[in-house]
Amino acid sequence: MSEKEILVVVSKLKNYIRSTSGMNTASNVAEILSDTIRRLCDQAIEKAKTDGRKTVMERDFTSEV
Repeated sequence: MSEKEILVVVSKLKNYIRSTSGMNTASNVAEILSDTIRRLCDQAIEKAKTDGRKTVMERDFTSEV
């Protein structure tokens, strides 16, 4: 998998932004959002590993204990 692979459905992202705000979406938003998602996933993976699990769970994405 390429590090710069887009991880979101761009059409759904654009539709959400337009329907919520009436705004357009710049072409580079999906790339930046994908980078953010990758960072969050990496953090969640590390938390699951620290907890001795091989499954990333919802709780790994929250800061709650």
